[in-house]
Amino acid sequence: MNRNSALLAVCFCAGLLGALINSAALWLAGAKGLTAMAGVAIAPDLTPAWLYPRLVWGGLWGIIYFLTVGAARSRQKWIRKGLYISLLPTSAQLFYFFPQHTPHGMMGLGLGDATPVFVLGFNLIWGLFTGLFARILWGRD
Repeated sequence: MNRNSALLAVCFCAGLLGALINSAALWLAGAKGLTAMAGVAIAPDLTPAWLYPRLVWGGLWGIIYFLTVGAARSRQKWIRKGLYISLLPTSAQLFYFFPQHTPHGMMGLGLGDATPVFVLGFNLIWGLFTGLFARILWGRD
């Protein structure tokens, strides 16, 4: 396996692990009532049917993250790049998935006025941990 293919696999796995941390944080926030206190109706049950698609999507977004670290000279500031890339799934969720595939409307405001803040926050968690795990899994160049 050449180094670019290996890094692509690392980025997919890092995105998947970032999604695992993101999902655990989202579930915990819902279970502890943090989202409800903010007036946001997001409190998922931690089930395989809810978790597995999130992990796959996290890995797919990790492949997009690869585009920022794929070139040898661009392998720096891994976490910062993860945070920047996390704005893509945030935008997709707020401006495509919520209005097109759910009844919650543009930016998911049907779930509560603070929904965009929570979506951004939880996706930043994904970006942080994707960058961290990618850096750890890749090691030194």
